[in-house]
Amino acid sequence: MTIRMMKNAATMVAAFCFFSATSEAQTPVKAPPSSPASMPATQFASIGERPAIVFDAPSAKAHKTFILSPRQPAEVLVKLDKWVKIRTADNTIGWVESGALDNSQHTQIHVNMADIRAMPNPSSALVFEAQRAVILEVTGTAVEGWLPVRHRDGQAGFVRKNQVWGE
Repeated sequence: MTIRMMKNAATMVAAFCFFSATSEAQTPVKAPPSSPASMPATQFASIGERPAIVFDAPSAKAHKTFILSPRQPAEVLVKLDKWVKIRTADNTIGWVESGALDNSQHTQIHVNMADIRAMPNPSSALVFEAQRAVILEVTGTAVEGWLPVRHRDGQAGFVRKNQVWGE
């Protein structure tokens, strides 16, 4: 190969990489399912008290793709100085400003209807039922597959971990 051909090839590769990176950043990305055995421990965070704008790149000048509700849980994928790459319950990936997240822990119902029980036991008294997408505050650590939660109206109990996302 001549030097001129090598420069042309390098320019084409650089252009391809740039085009690929910018075209992927234009729309929300649905992440492929992954194998839990090959993944490190999942870290979740909650959106703070105000709605959060989700961008397609780590910049306030990037395209705004959607808005997350206050207290909505999100999986933390990457942390940069002022930006966090997140995944939502519907498997959409985007970037939020790090100040949009807080230290509270919330979870979201991901089945059509979940029973919230008084004790971590399926035969325990039913406290309330929560429909899909309802956000609950996590109030402690899981106990034998049950997660202690509280609804924003104050009702508290235990939900099965396999019925929620974001714990």
